[in-house]
Amino acid sequence: MQNQLYAFAIFILNGLLIGILFDIFRISRKVIKTPNIITYGQDIIFWLISGLMLIYSIFKFNNGEIRLYIFIGVCIGILTYMLIFSKLFINVSVDVINFIKKIIQIVIIKPIKFLFQILNKIIIKPIIYILQKIKTFFKRKKSFSKIKSPKILFKNRIYKNKKDFA
Repeated sequence: MQNQLYAFAIFILNGLLIGILFDIFRISRKVIKTPNIITYGQDIIFWLISGLMLIYSIFKFNNGEIRLYIFIGVCIGILTYMLIFSKLFINVSVDVINFIKKIIQIVIIKPIKFLFQILNKIIIKPIIYILQKIKTFFKRKKSFSKIKSPKILFKNRIYKNKKDFA
């Protein structure tokens, strides 16, 4: 009887752990928006972890015997967690994750953005300016080589009058 009470308490703890695992997946969906296919994958991972955890506990603490009190203990554990601890766990976790995101934003992302802004001003903008100048130079060069107007020919004194040109 004492062994069964011990196993019952273990399965209540399993139910609590399944509730925590469920909330971890809910929090990850809340913090990071994912497409449906990833959500389905997360659901499969949740059920695999939960199932493997229960199978391990059944073999470890109940000698592989499946009894009604196992299911009752798991349900009590999940319900207890969902009714008492779930909101608090989600709120605290989301706040902690948002705090970590802000720290990452301040410590990592802002300095990297600043570095790229400096690189842009020092290296990229001058290179773009030089390339634009080179481009306009070659456009002018091409336009001068295509000009064969009579005015240029007359300046070079190849033709004396316009009748020679026609």
